Amino acid sequence: MATSAQDLGPLLDKDGVRLTVDDTIATVTLTNPAKRNAQSPALWRALTEAGRLLPGSVRVVVLRGEGKSFSAGLDRQAFTPEGFDGEPSFVDLARGGDAELDATITEYQEAFTWWRRSDIVSIAAVQGHAIGAGFQLALACDLRVVADDVQFAMRETSLGLVPDLTGTHPLVGLVGYARALEICATGRFVAAEESVTTGLANLAVPAAELDAAVRDLAAALLAAPRDAVIETKALLRGAQDRTYEEQRAAERAAQARRLRDLAGVGE
Repeated sequence: MATSAQDLGPLLDKDGVRLTVDDTIATVTLTNPAKRNAQSPALWRALTEAGRLLPGSVRVVVLRGEGKSFSAGLDRQAFTPEGFDGEPSFVDLARGGDAELDATITEYQEAFTWWRRSDIVSIAAVQGHAIGAGFQLALACDLRVVADDVQFAMRETSLGLVPDLTGTHPLVGLVGYARALEICATGRFVAAEESVTTGLANLAVPAAELDAAVRDLAAALLAAPRDAVIETKALLRGAQDRTYEEQRAAERAAQARRLRDLAGVGE
């Protein structure tokens, strides 16, 4: 009997993050339900490592959280004077120089950047609370499927901070500036119905159907040829930074590459 990647066990399982791969689909799971998958610098480093460990065969990455909550955000231990063992506390960071602080936040952000790589499509399966860093992690993915009990909230502003884990760009792109400002400045909850109507989520389903809905979406994504999906994703990602005429030119260039590839004709 052939052995699948799934049979070999996880490629990564540490600091609240587990990475498993089954052929073309990878699953990244937040594995600390007792703390509602609260986040820490160690978890962020593990997420970054998960992105680096993805085999080239992977086309779809599913991000999920164990338990009742996707992620309740930053672990409250970060707000204590001692912070996390072996990590600089917020007080330590504040006392450091600008370059040091910038480098530290840049490292943290790396956990949130690889989900939109052109060679994969990422899906966040979100149930329960997705607050602060949890909200931003869901926003880091290309697509979001949510359970009907989902509660998104951006609480950083109410703590005297700003969202700094790459969530502001996709949030504005999805819901527009005015609504993004209102969501961030008030820290209010965004439930399933609003998340779909505003574009935050692609689909909302009963909690018991979340995994099945994500599997169906992954299968649909895998049905199209990989190179066509990659080119289409790149076109759509770049559209907001191009003029209409520039986008027309980008479409022509991408289509020329696809036609040559399909016809077996070199550049």
